Amino acid sequence: MHYWKIKLSIFINYFVFAILLNSVGTVILQVQNNYGVTQGAAAVLEPFKDLSIAIVSFLVSSFITKIGYKKSMLIALAFISIVCFIMPYTHSFLATKLLFAAIGASFALIKISVYSTIGLVTQSEKQHISLMNFVESFFMVGILAGYFIFSYFVNDKDPHSTSWLKVYTWLGGFTTVAFLLLLTATLDESKAQHEIQKETLLQSFIAMLQLIVSPIVLIFIACAFFYVLIEQSIMSWLPTFNSQVLKLPTTLSIEMASILAGSTAAGRFVAGLLLKKLNWFVILLICLILAATLVLIAMPLAKNSDGHEITGWGNAPLAAFVFPLIGLLIAPIYPAINSVILSTLSVEKQGVMAGLIIIFSALGGTTGSLITGNIFQYYGGSAAFYFSLVPITILAICLFIFRRLQLKYKQSSAVFNS
Repeated sequence: MHYWKIKLSIFINYFVFAILLNSVGTVILQVQNNYGVTQGAAAVLEPFKDLSIAIVSFLVSSFITKIGYKKSMLIALAFISIVCFIMPYTHSFLATKLLFAAIGASFALIKISVYSTIGLVTQSEKQHISLMNFVESFFMVGILAGYFIFSYFVNDKDPHSTSWLKVYTWLGGFTTVAFLLLLTATLDESKAQHEIQKETLLQSFIAMLQLIVSPIVLIFIACAFFYVLIEQSIMSWLPTFNSQVLKLPTTLSIEMASILAGSTAAGRFVAGLLLKKLNWFVILLICLILAATLVLIAMPLAKNSDGHEITGWGNAPLAAFVFPLIGLLIAPIYPAINSVILSTLSVEKQGVMAGLIIIFSALGGTTGSLITGNIFQYYGGSAAFYFSLVPITILAICLFIFRRLQLKYKQSSAVFNS
């Protein structure tokens, strides 16, 4: 219980940032209603979020230890608290774009610091794995809760109402509590400070480039990129799909998108049990085949809506329940491939690899949202989600190659070490 304040602060950090980061789907729907922007224009909210994550992660990963993990988290929490308190008074699309840029930049500091702090507040590998799983699970809880929190502030009677902006005052309150908890907590960073490598930003960049040119890392980057492209394109545009294709009320569109978050959390929990006994590659390949099958089943259901007025969960169309279950099937992929690449590489390369994971995941997310938004605008919502079959197929091919390279890499490392 020595680090309870820091641990509690970490949980609150991840909970609030899960709400903020994954509110992009809800906000995409709302800015179309409030500010009259098109789907293609609304899709740029994802790049504002993801590119700021990628850029800040790259810039600070090499010297964040010198700044200090606690200080970095305090800076991020203070900054995002101020932004959240200002947001209800802005009422503009530009302010919304800047909000997501601020969220992304702050989360980059939080994520790097949290991952590093977990190693400082745990004493064994089992404690580390346990706390990491709790933190990531709490992130999914935050995503799930976010849909209901935002929907509470949405005014169905007036689609043009900006009452939903009031949610940011409450979220600012949460981040302020996390700031005060962390401020009064003690964190011994001497172990991390002792291990600082005196590298310049240029040297860190060169080390990252040297790692990227490795074939196994290149194919892993492709796997991570296309997975996040699939996940974020669905997560960001599901509320809009529910509203504009399935004709659900705005509040219900947001609430029913929570099925995706819930199924994703369940998928990762079940996979965590299965991956202890079964081959990761077999499980992931089966997941992708079933995910593609689900798309082919769910999209025709969306077209078969009978046009009756939808008032709640009880008379929502079947497609609103079926398609979000894709989260159950794709959820195991990202944590599994991250674990495989990190455990395959040597310890000294894992820090740089973690930075690459964050950067290319962010790029995949922003690419997926932009493509989906533009397909949505010009060809409709069903076509936009049918498009997910393309990256699903590419990801399956990449996984085949990744598996072969991983086996070769482990064999060559074993021969070298012997």
